[in-house]
Amino acid sequence: MSQNNAPADPTAAKDPDEWTTGDEPMTGAQSSYLQTLAREAGEPAPSDDLSKADASKRIDELQERTGRGR
Repeated sequence: MSQNNAPADPTAAKDPDEWTTGDEPMTGAQSSYLQTLAREAGEPAPSDDLSKADASKRIDELQERTGRGR
């Protein structure tokens, strides 16, 4: 039997809670995209003090609600 020693898929999404930079403030791109998604979802804009990881999770949630996550 042969073993599959292929490395893990480098493009696989990593859980934001495991990001080494997840506690840093969200990026400008995340903030801008969250503003757009919130507006499309009819929700108030998120606060500017989200971390990168929290912003990513919120983006995922709003993408699902707005249909952009397909």
